[in-house]
This record gives sequence, structure tokens and C-alpha cells, in this order.
Amino acid sequence: MENSAIQLILQAGYVVKGVLVILLFFSIVSWTIIFYKWRHFAKADKETYNFLRIYASTHNPRDLFSAAKKFDLSPPARLFRAVYSEKTYTEKDELKRMLKRYDALESAKLERYLSFLATTGSTTPFIGLFGTVWGIMNAFRGIGTAGSASLAVVAPGIAEALIATAMGLAAAIPAVVAYNYYLSRANRMIIEMDDFSEELVDYILKQDETRQK
Repeated sequence: MENSAIQLILQAGYVVKGVLVILLFFSIVSWTIIFYKWRHFAKADKETYNFLRIYASTHNPRDLFSAAKKFDLSPPARLFRAVYSEKTYTEKDELKRMLKRYDALESAKLERYLSFLATTGSTTPFIGLFGTVWGIMNAFRGIGTAGSASLAVVAPGIAEALIATAMGLAAAIPAVVAYNYYLSRANRMIIEMDDFSEELVDYILKQDETRQK
């Protein structure tokens, strides 16, 4: 039991313990974001599919607007609700600018919290490296104090170094994988939203012309 990871952490110095606490914080927040984004993207994909299916079969914009209210996580549905509710445009170019503005807002929402995953993936290995260096310094300090390089002298410092390295990688690897995966999903949904925006311009203008007649 003396050689267990928990026992080694408890025996580590204050600096290394501080490093481990920081890494634990990054890891917990990262996993929270990972599970949150998984649920968010899954629901957004499902809602987008259902909304676009209704959009393809509904010719009345009021009915489509009522249906869009049910899909709060779907970027195309949110885009349509925003444009339909505002109705401040007077020409095609103005409508395009409005859609571009709302498009950017929805894109930012899709990429929300991903920057923390990127930060975790890029910084935690270096934070762990700091703990590694500090643990090795403790190992050399032990050698200097004891005047011996026996395993009993260097083991505590080396153990601190290895634990810090492992924790840094454990926090970084899932964050990097999740960041790349979710960024890819976000980009795909942004492309779908851009395509929908192009169709929405013609759809809205066509409906306006129909009402004017």
C-alpha cells in the first residue's frame, strides 16, 4: 500500500501537490465540458434534422416559426426565429447582412467552451512538466543531503516527478481529442447553417413577394 499512487501523492511536497490540484481542476472542468458538448451537439443535430424536414414541407412562414420555437438548440431554427422576429430588412442585401450577423452569433455558440479544452490541451503538459522538474530537484536535493544515490533517497522525488507527468498527460490528452472532435462537429454544423442561410434569403423574399400580391 505504501507504493500506491494515492500514498505517493499524499507524501509529495507542497509544490507538487499544488501542481496536482491545478491539473485536477483542469481535468474536472474539461470532462464537464466534454459531456456537456456531447449532449448539446447530439440534441442540436436531432433538432436540426427535424426542423429542416419541417422546413422542406412547410410553405407558411408562420407555421414554420411556430415549429422553430420547439427547437431551441438547432442553429438553423434559431436563425430563422431571429430573422423572422426582427423583420427590419427592406432589401436583399440588408437581409443577407442580418443573416450573416446572426450566423456569426450562432457559430460562436457552437464553439463556446471549446477554447478551454484547447487551453487545457496546450498548458497542462507544461504544468505537469513543472511538477516533474520540481520532483527531480527534490531527488537531487535528497542525494546532496544524504550523500548517497540509493533508491530510498531518490525514490520520493522521482515518484513526485512521474505523478506530475502522468497527471499532466491525463488532463491534456482527452482535452485535445475532444477539442478536435467537437471543433469538427461545430464546423460541419456551421457549414449546414451557411447553406441554410443562402436558402433562407430566397425563402423569405419569396414569402414577402407573395404577401404583397
